[in-house]
Amino acid sequence: MSLQAPKVHSTPDVGDSVASLLAHRSLRMHFQPIVRLSDGALFGHEALVRGPENTPLQWPDALFAQAYTQGLSLQLEEACLRIAVRSWTPTQSPGKLFINLSAEALMHVLRCESLQRRIAALRRFGLSPAAIAIELTEHERVGDLPALIEALKPLRAHGVQIALDDFGDGRSSLRLWSELQPDYVKIDKYFARDVAHQADKVQTMRALTRIAETLGTTMVAEGLETADDVKAVRDLGIQLGQGYFLGRPQALPAPQVLEQAGAVFSQGDIAVLPHPARSTRSAFTVERITLLQASLSVHTTHDEAERCFRADESLHSVALLQEQRPVGLLNRDKFMDRYAKPFFKEVYGRQPCLLFANTTPLVLDKHTGIDELTGVLTSEDQRYLTDGFIVTEAGHYLGIGTGESLVRSVTEVRIEAARHANPLTFLPGNIPISEHIARLLASGRDFVACYGDLNHFKPFNDHYGYWRGDEVIRLAARTFIGCCDARRDFIGHVGGDDFVVLFQSEDWFTRCERTVCEFNERVRAFYDQVALAREGIDSEDREGVQRFFPLTTLSIGALCVAPGQFSEPDQVASAAAQAKLRAKQKGWDVYVQGAALVAPD
Repeated sequence: MSLQAPKVHSTPDVGDSVASLLAHRSLRMHFQPIVRLSDGALFGHEALVRGPENTPLQWPDALFAQAYTQGLSLQLEEACLRIAVRSWTPTQSPGKLFINLSAEALMHVLRCESLQRRIAALRRFGLSPAAIAIELTEHERVGDLPALIEALKPLRAHGVQIALDDFGDGRSSLRLWSELQPDYVKIDKYFARDVAHQADKVQTMRALTRIAETLGTTMVAEGLETADDVKAVRDLGIQLGQGYFLGRPQALPAPQVLEQAGAVFSQGDIAVLPHPARSTRSAFTVERITLLQASLSVHTTHDEAERCFRADESLHSVALLQEQRPVGLLNRDKFMDRYAKPFFKEVYGRQPCLLFANTTPLVLDKHTGIDELTGVLTSEDQRYLTDGFIVTEAGHYLGIGTGESLVRSVTEVRIEAARHANPLTFLPGNIPISEHIARLLASGRDFVACYGDLNHFKPFNDHYGYWRGDEVIRLAARTFIGCCDARRDFIGHVGGDDFVVLFQSEDWFTRCERTVCEFNERVRAFYDQVALAREGIDSEDREGVQRFFPLTTLSIGALCVAPGQFSEPDQVASAAAQAKLRAKQKGWDVYVQGAALVAPD
């Protein structure tokens, strides 16, 4: 096969077969831009085949389905290869040309004609092999991977690059990615669609990015159709993008991205990436705190149990088993106290120790997770705190856990989870806040870091109770969310009544004023009529002295961050916290570091 200039033929009838389309050379190519997401520059184009307009075979899916039915799949793919090269070279467009080929078609093409002749034909057309990237499709049909890898070696030696198409569509294989070592991996459009608003997709993209870094692969995100998704994918570290928002397929290669996309790249904003609505899931299970201790038979006597406890001082509790299944739990301290009572040994010494054991102990499967364990901590039956509990595997005894270890572990996991997402408001916690500040600093753009805090909140909490206090904190969260631009402004909850907002909105000060005014008005609904009439309540201060406190209000300290002013997120956080302290000390609604501004009444 050689690459020759196309001949002009008449367009076939609508009902013509794929063979007729090939014979009449009625297929044509459109080109869709592939864009460098760091600056919006064109990186290359993908060649996409089209059949005759206004016919059932106009679009690729129908065309290839018909070719498969007629046994012409390989011929169609080979024709697409020729047409793509013929159509591309006259345009003299810079960048790479991405051409789709199945592994089967690629092997067929290489078998039918020597690689050297094909490379020579490309060069006659003025097209360097290094300007071509072959997109491997039909991943599930790669039957002989070693043979494909060998076949690609001489192709790569001439500079042709390899892309893995539609990774993650249910057919592609991570093993194929690892062994084939493609230059590019195109991520299926499912993962990019609405990624700016779906935390699970953000985590998936991050995982794929780490794999790409490990394997030295450049990632291409397909299906980018909104400005928000373009920014999110770019800020996740994916280098290249493709989609209708950047450029649609057209007969001639695009000279630049669409105007709407150019505005996104010139703006310089970073994406506000979504975080899980609830605290991050933990891999912690009760198996981690299980003590693999010996057990006793249900028929063990009190005398035998006493000797067992005396022989091993480390035994906190011991499980009583019947055919490897727990039926009771014997706590060391309770047992030894009872055994030491007068005449106990004489009366009960030879009787089974199940007589005075806890026959309804807490029994947990080893896979029990943090949510179920939290429910245990708040249950009415708290005997596990002293007796401990039994851990099983498929119903059989595995070991013992102590109440102390359970409380400590659940607390630690919850504290760690709160660093990612606050359990009260579900807003991002300290770690995501620091990550977003780091991204803002790295972007080289200016932004405003605001620290919000409630005035006189502790007296309110003490006076009305923590349930109502929690509702006030949720009110503050809702007010911040309602007054900020979710696409540009990041809202985090440090803990307690402290909030952080990282503004990219130019009207940030107006938004701060509105937040303060709206919160100060809405919080009044949480006070009783007496407090509203007095404009405050009586409560103890931190020294335990009863005194009058005004109604709770919101203060915001603002820090304007210029490029290069700070190098670390904690420096920004500390400076913003200082601005917040100044706002509270001076009793101002909004304090901007270097200037004091009071929101209107």
